[in-house]
Amino acid sequence: MLKAGFAAQGVPQAACLPLRWGRETELTISAVQALDPLLKAGRPLTYRSGFLPQPVVRFTGRRDASGDLQDGFLTSFVNVSRVQPIQCLDEFGTILDGWLSVLSRLGFHARHISVHGKLSTWRRRQVVGITLRFDHLDLPLGDIVLLWNADNPERMAVDLGTGLERLAWARTRLEWRDLVFGSFASLVPVATLDAVRTATLLLAHGVSPAARGAGGITRRVIGAIDPDVARLGVSSLVRASYRYWRLFGEPNVPWPAVTMAIEDELDS
Repeated sequence: MLKAGFAAQGVPQAACLPLRWGRETELTISAVQALDPLLKAGRPLTYRSGFLPQPVVRFTGRRDASGDLQDGFLTSFVNVSRVQPIQCLDEFGTILDGWLSVLSRLGFHARHISVHGKLSTWRRRQVVGITLRFDHLDLPLGDIVLLWNADNPERMAVDLGTGLERLAWARTRLEWRDLVFGSFASLVPVATLDAVRTATLLLAHGVSPAARGAGGITRRVIGAIDPDVARLGVSSLVRASYRYWRLFGEPNVPWPAVTMAIEDELDS
């Protein structure tokens, strides 16, 4: 439904970035990385452009006092983005207006959407930007960022993004854990559900456990799975996560092999 909304706005569709990034980060952590050549080198080139439903892995989610992820945060999620080079500032406003139209098609009333931020610029190494955030009622949804290369300001782009799961949360107002994990939410610790979900994404895309690099991240994630739960078997959890992730691209590794890899790592 969200993808159809972007298509109705004439936004070009693009394939996801590979999960194993291996450039400045071991894994893909944001769809905006598709704009690296343009924004970091000032070259007229991007790895991808348009609408990207990009699965990502991040360890920056907010946690409560006990160390559990707060509602609205996951280690792995779908970064729904529109990443696109632009030629002038008017295009920035047009893209924001198009996004409001997409939200309307999804059932979000415009009067419940607020956009806020500062027009002061920030700089991170080669990239300069201005960030505006948008909320639905009391819930932060995401942001739209105007970006340009510090040495070549004519190389401009827009990164408009939100989390697909967070967008569904705002639309349905269901309990976060039930929305993301379904019937498993009341049966398995959330930390284990989050870890299995992330391990499934990584292993399904061929990122096997290793001592370092991207594989070290897979090993770290699997290590967060509760051993007592794992003794009962993780097959059902893997299959549920696998069905979700394959909506955004066909995995390289079948789910039985993913299950076996998790069980072997836990037994090692």
